[in-house]
Amino acid sequence: MKTKLFTIGIAFISMNAFAQITVTDTDLVGIGDVIFQAYDSVPGQAINTGNTGANQSWDFSTLQVTELDTTTIISPIGTPYASIHPTANLCIKNDNEYYYINKNASGIGIVGIDNLAYNFPLAPLPLSYGLTYSVGPNTVIDSSMLNMFLPDSIAPLISLNPLHNKIDSFKFTVTITNDFNVDAWGDVTIPMGTYPSLRVNAQDVTTTLASAYCSNSSGVGGSGWYTVPSQIFPAETETTNRYQWWTNDPTVKFLLVDMELDSAGNVISADFLTNPQTSNVAELTENEISIFPIPATYQLNIEAEAENATYQLYNISGKLHIQNAFRNTTTIDLSKIGKGIYLLNITSEKGSVTKKVIVE
Repeated sequence: MKTKLFTIGIAFISMNAFAQITVTDTDLVGIGDVIFQAYDSVPGQAINTGNTGANQSWDFSTLQVTELDTTTIISPIGTPYASIHPTANLCIKNDNEYYYINKNASGIGIVGIDNLAYNFPLAPLPLSYGLTYSVGPNTVIDSSMLNMFLPDSIAPLISLNPLHNKIDSFKFTVTITNDFNVDAWGDVTIPMGTYPSLRVNAQDVTTTLASAYCSNSSGVGGSGWYTVPSQIFPAETETTNRYQWWTNDPTVKFLLVDMELDSAGNVISADFLTNPQTSNVAELTENEISIFPIPATYQLNIEAEAENATYQLYNISGKLHIQNAFRNTTTIDLSKIGKGIYLLNITSEKGSVTKKVIVE
């Protein structure tokens, strides 16, 4: 009897060790998180997406870092275009662009880029094995301009109205349909470790249509927008096929791997999470920098092994409060800023690092 119970116990433990996971909104990024994402532009032949089904194993440990990007999640409150995107509860400042994101219990996606509305889901939530989900078609770009492309003489060919003799404006409309299929689960290994994961096949179908505003210069025959026939301006449809691996590991908080495939199913590029301390890209590491005291009150000290360095202190809304250049050591005067959480970015010839700072 004891042997039988022991066997059942071992089977139960094994089954739970390899059980499929569920990824919810609480497992993903929040304000103040910093994501280190690497890009491999030429994955080796050993990198493939594997099979569908349960209890899979994917080894992407040979992925190479050809580019490295550091992304800090900030609050949209106080950013330049927050009022245009009221549903956004997260924001990313990338160079001079602001990406507005909505994360909730049913999904995470981009809702705006700067002052443009942009409806692009990153993933439906919660993610679990067997989930299929389709979104769209959603209009992501609807941009009009004065006509500089088509002669007025073809207006009646577009509108099928013989009274039209003028094309006032031209418009591009871009729509995207996003399909998600959680088709496998198991363990995925990337250069910074092994994680329990769900694999999502994400397919994006982008369609671009052209429209013309046709009218009559004498004001007769009405006016309006008409789709330009494909013989004059062919519609374009592009399909992007990607595989993604998501985890509920609390140390990750974002996509582990995102691979783009060509039409033959070959992996042509891969984004993956990385750790700047283990990256082969030059980076300012934890051992080369010291920030104290934390929490800070009136001043913050920086010691870095860098002859030429700069620092920028932002609040969680992305507003820059203080910046300066320094060599090896410096002290930041905090007496004129309020209490709260701040993000300190330090950049040198070796790279950059972002740290969370609490001012009390």
